[in-house]
Amino acid sequence: MLNLTTPALLFPAISLLLLAYTNRYLALAGIIRNLYDDYQQSPNDKLVRQIGNLRRRISLIKWMQSMGVGSLFLCVVAMFQIYTGWPQAAQITFGTSLLLLISSLGMSLLELRMSTDALNILLSDLVAAEQTRKKQA
Repeated sequence: MLNLTTPALLFPAISLLLLAYTNRYLALAGIIRNLYDDYQQSPNDKLVRQIGNLRRRISLIKWMQSMGVGSLFLCVVAMFQIYTGWPQAAQITFGTSLLLLISSLGMSLLELRMSTDALNILLSDLVAAEQTRKKQA
């Protein structure tokens, strides 16, 4: 049987996740602003592609945050339902909260993979430039 402390256990975890998601969002927003300024000074197709990738990542983070907030909200609703004596409804609500949290974490993995792929592209460009430099030397 679900008791009042079970949904409450997720509060710290969800709060930390939301903080991490917000930090990722703010970091990406700063990168986008810098790339936009770079593009304004010298238009470049590569910058446009990078901004497109970042736009998709920002969208994912928005959904990650939304699902995390939904999970926290449903945890509170489940606690209220337990408190008011609706244990069946509380179990369904808490289960839905867990599904939202799982979805949020899954999207976080997708965003992390996109971030890693973008870094690997930059590193491959760096390696190619270094090899070209060595050939010319």
